[in-house]
Amino acid sequence: MHCISTEIPDVLLFEPQVFGDERGFFMETFRESEFNACFKAHGLEAPRLVQENHSRSMKNVLRGLHYQATRPQGKLVRVIAGTVFDVAVDIRPESPTHGRWVGRELSADNRLQLWIPPGFAHGFYVLSDSAEVIYKCSDYYVPQDEHVLPWNDPRFAIAWPLSAAPILSRRDTPAGD
Repeated sequence: MHCISTEIPDVLLFEPQVFGDERGFFMETFRESEFNACFKAHGLEAPRLVQENHSRSMKNVLRGLHYQATRPQGKLVRVIAGTVFDVAVDIRPESPTHGRWVGRELSADNRLQLWIPPGFAHGFYVLSDSAEVIYKCSDYYVPQDEHVLPWNDPRFAIAWPLSAAPILSRRDTPAGD
């Protein structure tokens, strides 16, 4: 697995080695030793991953920006069907990159995985007809600790590649929208 830096040093992109032929393909999506080695090579402590989630969303659905305040979750995000624009926003108050964001297109075709560290808000916008997203988490989901930042918060100026008005859940709809 190849590990790639992003414009925020704590956010990493993982590119698996894919073995394919006319029959299909094979790839390892996670190997703890390589995952840990990547973090070590970047001067970071590797997280322990304790929970895996799977979601399916239709075209133009925007989920996020979600975070847990007292039990922050790191997330290793990958797409197994379709394409999304995935975003990580640094909301750590003392961070030198506080308020900055990283966005990457993740798809079943490019097979990239994005590491979103604890202390970041996370969201994604579905670019394909539908998309299935799987993410491994460094802490457990605690519903009463989940918070939402407006997806269109002007402090972050996220360049979402919107092809239509985003479809939002009630929880993700900013007041007044």
